[in-house]
Amino acid sequence: MAKRKVIIVDDDRDTRDMLTLALQLEGYEATQAANGLRLISTLHVDKPDLIVLDVMMSWIDGFELCRSIKKNEQFRDIPVLFLSARKSADDQRRGLEAGAADYFTKPVQVEQLLARVSELIGPAERP
Repeated sequence: MAKRKVIIVDDDRDTRDMLTLALQLEGYEATQAANGLRLISTLHVDKPDLIVLDVMMSWIDGFELCRSIKKNEQFRDIPVLFLSARKSADDQRRGLEAGAADYFTKPVQVEQLLARVSELIGPAERP
């Protein structure tokens, strides 16, 4: 069975590195994109099973990016989890309305995020 692929899209390198390590330790294949433009090019080359997406990024915000992913027939079934420093109920509502499966706030509880990833795409292969 192939490893489940997760891509982390965040302009903060420390967040990307921390989540990449946590996902890899669980047995997922984790890759990174520093912004939405990189995500778009990656989607066409190496379709992930799940996307972890920051809201506040350069080029395009996460809400817009999530809406465009969900409008694309080829990618609409990929679950999106928002991870953001924006904690308001309005932001969380906007994230879910944009099509996200869930909305986590920073600093993230890694165990909760990993549990949600497993619920959405299944458990990873154990290393």
